[in-house]
Amino acid sequence: MAEAERIIGTPGSQEPAPEQAEESAPRGKRRIAVLLAVAATAYALDLFSKMLVVAKLEHHAPVEIAGDLLRLVAIRNPGAAFGIGQALTIVFTLIAATVIVVIARIARKLYSAPWAIALGLLLGGALGNLTDRIFRSPGFLQGAVVDFIAPAHFAVFNLADSAIVCGGALIVILSFRGLDPDGTVHKD
Repeated sequence: MAEAERIIGTPGSQEPAPEQAEESAPRGKRRIAVLLAVAATAYALDLFSKMLVVAKLEHHAPVEIAGDLLRLVAIRNPGAAFGIGQALTIVFTLIAATVIVVIARIARKLYSAPWAIALGLLLGGALGNLTDRIFRSPGFLQGAVVDFIAPAHFAVFNLADSAIVCGGALIVILSFRGLDPDGTVHKD
């Protein structure tokens, strides 16, 4: 192989030059570390908040935070948002597991910090709700999610739901701006 080809690569080749590979590997590992740190934080906050809600709020009167505008109330939700699909708990469990697998596959090619944050939020939220569906009653893969944030005239939700929505919104923004998970920018 000629020295120039070794340094800059052959046109159309998918392998980066050795210098680029050495430079991009640590950068990719840092992005994965960001993804995992965000996911772990979102997951821990969700688990801790749900443990508190179950211990202190379940079977008690709602706690008013801002009058009728915002209350904390313990609800077990076997369905999705707004209580939709309560008979489809196993489907939501499988969807959450699929999301986790897809994020793991995308993470291998992750070189964008904003995407790492977005995927970390999705991963943490999906893990939080999946944990409920696996370990809470009525049974394995059919558990009800603990929801407790109750704004007036809206669905009751939890921190995992918030992380999922924020991660999804960030992905939409990044997609509209043309930023891909691999760090490339495209203009359509």
